[in-house]
Amino acid sequence: MPESGILEVAVSEIAANSHQPRMHFDESKLAELAESIKTHGIIQPLVGIKKGGKYELIAGERRLRAARMAGLDKVPVVVREAPEKEKFELAILENVQRHDLSPMEEARAYRRLMDEFGLSQEDVALRIGKSRSAVANAVRFLDLPLEVQRGLEEGAIAPGHAKVILSLDNPEKQRALYDLILREHLTVRQAEDRAGAAGSAERIRTSTRKSDPQLKASEDELSEALGTKVRVSKMGEKGAKVAIDFYSKQELIAFLNKMRG
Repeated sequence: MPESGILEVAVSEIAANSHQPRMHFDESKLAELAESIKTHGIIQPLVGIKKGGKYELIAGERRLRAARMAGLDKVPVVVREAPEKEKFELAILENVQRHDLSPMEEARAYRRLMDEFGLSQEDVALRIGKSRSAVANAVRFLDLPLEVQRGLEEGAIAPGHAKVILSLDNPEKQRALYDLILREHLTVRQAEDRAGAAGSAERIRTSTRKSDPQLKASEDELSEALGTKVRVSKMGEKGAKVAIDFYSKQELIAFLNKMRG
């Protein structure tokens, strides 16, 4: 019969959870938690299972790391029995409830539950106590360009910004809006206004191009020749305006060099 209940376990006998969804641990916050543990001890026990003569952590890795920083030899552990899937679910649930996961860590954790254990979004939602739409919205962050995912992970943008960026229909536009948010320190509402304006302008341009095949043909020819996105729109009765998209300074420099021959 395996051990159960709350035990005082040596820190050296506890192994990390192989399914830990949390990837980033803020050292300054760990130091704060370590100071609190020195003063008040560990108020909420860790959760683990007995495995091979030692204990594998299910939940509480921040507390374990902080306990090590605080110099504790032993920590309180609630010992449970749990199969692989339940270990992962418990680790996610504990972190989500304590708001310990970044939006990207949460998204990856939900995706792992779906991919590795064959769960639907509804199944994941039921297990973690959230709505299906909350799980769906979180998982959508994985569709963002990698640099935008990194910005969300590091706190450069908020989840609200990320949702606005996802409203745009291709990675180039998404990167452009992300850069604009960072450069101009846009609020979520301001980002929504910019995204809405960009979408309206794009719809107008698309409608014009559909009604004039010659403009579309000109766009395609210029885009192929210049190696970047080009938009051509009517200007007055006989004129036309050409807009060339550059998504980085390097692209602009390359284009100017090409124009100079």
